[in-house]
Amino acid sequence: MSAPTPTRPPRRLHADPVDAPRAHHGEGPVWCPDEGLLRWVDMLAGDVLAITPDGRALPRLHIGEVAAAVRPRLGGGLVAAVERGFALVDPATGAVRALPELWSDPGVRMNEGGCDPRGRFYCGSMAYDAAPGRGALYRLDTDLTATRVLDGVTISNGLVWTPAGDRAYYVDTPTRRIDSFAITAEGELGERTAFVAIPEGAGNPDGLCLDAEGGVWVALWDGAAVHRYTPAGELDAVVDVPVPRPTACAFGGPELSDLYITTSAIDADTARWPRAGALFRTRPGVRGIPPRGFAG
Repeated sequence: MSAPTPTRPPRRLHADPVDAPRAHHGEGPVWCPDEGLLRWVDMLAGDVLAITPDGRALPRLHIGEVAAAVRPRLGGGLVAAVERGFALVDPATGAVRALPELWSDPGVRMNEGGCDPRGRFYCGSMAYDAAPGRGALYRLDTDLTATRVLDGVTISNGLVWTPAGDRAYYVDTPTRRIDSFAITAEGELGERTAFVAIPEGAGNPDGLCLDAEGGVWVALWDGAAVHRYTPAGELDAVVDVPVPRPTACAFGGPELSDLYITTSAIDADTARWPRAGALFRTRPGVRGIPPRGFAG
């Protein structure tokens, strides 16, 4: 499906760089309210980065060959997706407890994920060469067992649940869509439908987040922008990002009023785009929803 014709031109916003550690391939920002920190990953360096709301940077935390995604654990610490599975991380000590690998193929890695209302952590995979259909979506339950819940994925990306928990939005990037899953009474992914299609030339859909009004914000790789879609799928706002490859977005800060945007310097002309890989921020006039953590 295509997005409905807007009833008015979308609002134009601008993202400004944050004085924060630079990533080569920044991804997966998440606000950690108990710590008062924004965390994100330098994915292919295997590092977790963090800053306080006033801009103080914490030392990099190396957790493996790949740090695909992190989320806070409700009892303290972090849950992470690493190259071929999941891990538990104590950021105070740097200790990493790797859980059993989910596959042995060195050509496939984890990529992006999020937590559902039941406190379970999902993360999807992709082939390093982005070969079609080689990825999957996995779920880490609170008893630390993992389940494969979706097959035939190419580049598993943004995944976020509505506050009511009745729907989840999901991106498999080459489809050029944001899809919507109905959630069953058991909390499982149910019927999948297309929510909105990203027009050709606008970039490729990547990471997602939601705001308190039900708006869906999506980072557009090679689009130098983040789009906001209303719950009806209408393009409502465009955040201009001054580098070509935004990767993901998340609301953060004590009031959840700042939209943080990670970016990538992969294959970037850094002479032309010296801030590629930087963290950016805008204040869009709407707040985010409280981030969900892992209950395991």
